[in-house]
Amino acid sequence: MDLDVAQVRAFVRTAEELHFGRAAATLGISQQALSKRIARLESLLRTPLFLRDGRGVSLTGAGQRFLRPARRTLEAADAAVASVTREERPLRVDVWGHLYAPTRTLAQVAGRAGTWVLGHGRDLPSVTDALLDGGVDVAFGRVHPPLRAGLTHRLVRLEPVDAVLGADHPLASEPSLRPDQLSSGVLWAPGPLDRLDFLHRFADRFGVRARTASVNLGLAHFLAGIAEDPRRFALLPADVPLPEVPGLRSVPLVDPTPLYAWSLLWRTGDGHPGLDRLTMACAAEARRSRWLEYDPARDWLPEPPPGSTAQVYPGSTPGGTRADAPAP
Repeated sequence: MDLDVAQVRAFVRTAEELHFGRAAATLGISQQALSKRIARLESLLRTPLFLRDGRGVSLTGAGQRFLRPARRTLEAADAAVASVTREERPLRVDVWGHLYAPTRTLAQVAGRAGTWVLGHGRDLPSVTDALLDGGVDVAFGRVHPPLRAGLTHRLVRLEPVDAVLGADHPLASEPSLRPDQLSSGVLWAPGPLDRLDFLHRFADRFGVRARTASVNLGLAHFLAGIAEDPRRFALLPADVPLPEVPGLRSVPLVDPTPLYAWSLLWRTGDGHPGLDRLTMACAAEARRSRWLEYDPARDWLPEPPPGSTAQVYPGSTPGGTRADAPAP
């Protein structure tokens, strides 16, 4: 059975759009031509790939199973063409944890990492699916176990975390705070804590029993909720620019300083040359900006690595690219 790449591409695009008209438009062909390609593919495979009814288009069970290997087939075909024409497809990068502004870090390496396109941002489970399905090449955010088979990650940055308080909070005038001083406050989270690994572990570690969640409608809306209760506080990486919300104060946390870990995540065996350039650019910036310094006597990580001596994480010193590293 020989697959026609044009038919496979028509299937994948329709599976992504779940709309025949939009899929045809993105491929630059008529809807009739698109339908014929998919019909021929379904005939070859002897099974329907889409359900078509008055409510729209959806994948059948066979279509769902076919999607991931179909994407990989297209990747292989595109790579074969690129090897001859010397045309390189841009690296597809996605992010998650958008409330913590992951693109701040990527912006510092963008000029040295070759050509890449940025996705719209998802949560970690969705990003994992997209990586395994071949929809994106690499993603950036906080990685935490368990990590699904077939993925590799590399630590890029350890960023100090500040407490954000309202002006009426009892600790708002302090120049710095220990995390345990927040134990009598109310942790204000941008969603259920069981889906926010870092905040969940912080609250457990430092005895914050009172926890409440908002709907994540963006940073300004999230931080405006702090003013509604003078006991509330939020946690944000230190470099996140705060919006113009009256009465907010960002206070450094010390003894220990919580660190938020940013990592690159990609599919094992991905051969896109842009991935090497991106990891090398991140490692160079980590050395220059001292992004990866960690001292267990001074800092706190949810999942600290083995050992008790001050260290600089893998990736902050010269060496091989795309090496595995701990994922705090």
